[in-house]
Amino acid sequence: MLYAAFLPIIDQELNAKVRPAHLEYLNELYKQDKVFMAGPFTDKEGGLVIYKAASLEEARGLAEADPVVAEGARTLELREWSPLEFPLP
Repeated sequence: MLYAAFLPIIDQELNAKVRPAHLEYLNELYKQDKVFMAGPFTDKEGGLVIYKAASLEEARGLAEADPVVAEGARTLELREWSPLEFPLP
């Protein structure tokens, strides 16, 4: 299952400090096939991570362990995501 984590920045200075650890964390999860896709919003106010997980609880654990969330630089909104398969019938 896929889970979308919306990560709005609440502390820009702390986010800048923790961002390298955030990127390293996501890269490691990608190598473990736990991250489908990730990236910042163009307004520089946060980003989105799409996790691959067996349950909402697993996805929440992955998202809450992200350094930007764990350190309080960003808030977390996590939602199960069901992408459409194109072309539609």
